[in-house]
Amino acid sequence: MLEELKARTLEANLELVNRGLVLYTFGNASGIDREQGLAVIKPSGVDYDQLRPEHMVVTDLEGRIVEGDLRPSSDLKTHLALYKAFPGIGAVVHTHSENATAWAQSGRDIPALGTTHADYFHGPVPCTRELTDDEINGDYVLNTGVAIIERFEGIDPLAIPGVLVAGHAPFAWGRTPMDAAHNAVVLEAVAKMAFMTVMLNPNSGVSNALLDRHYFRKHGASATYGQK
Repeated sequence: MLEELKARTLEANLELVNRGLVLYTFGNASGIDREQGLAVIKPSGVDYDQLRPEHMVVTDLEGRIVEGDLRPSSDLKTHLALYKAFPGIGAVVHTHSENATAWAQSGRDIPALGTTHADYFHGPVPCTRELTDDEINGDYVLNTGVAIIERFEGIDPLAIPGVLVAGHAPFAWGRTPMDAAHNAVVLEAVAKMAFMTVMLNPNSGVSNALLDRHYFRKHGASATYGQK
């Protein structure tokens, strides 16, 4: 079942390792088949060197295992909450990449400071509020998703394909598993650049005109970047 999606999800998980975004078994990637209403996600705590497509776990959107002998990622409920709330996305990635996590731990949005950021994120990368004690001691993983969804009220998740969870770490998403992994890699890069930029000049910023110019040259019906 979903053999192609399993292979693509595994590839996205390995891309996170190859790009230096995860240590040991940190992080996870998932993908969704919208027609079947099924998600594929990395199993919990399995070393990346040992992962094979058949190790991927298939669940329904309520988290019930449909296929697989291993336990799914402990972040499964967050992924599923995002799939339900953001119908345009096809994959979710979670990492503890150093620079993006530093911004999350500081509880700060990553500001849009230049064209590299604007090429991928049409505005600041938002940080959620802190979860309450009751949310942490309750259904913590689901409540993480709820906090992300709450923060994205009025924000297009396809225009800002990533978020920082306060005190925790980043999530990113995309239309495919590799697209989500790509966005996670870029999120880490812009987090590092933003940190250095703010250290050099706390008053840095990018104009709305430049932000729009760079974002829309890559995205939307009038995009001019790349080949037809």
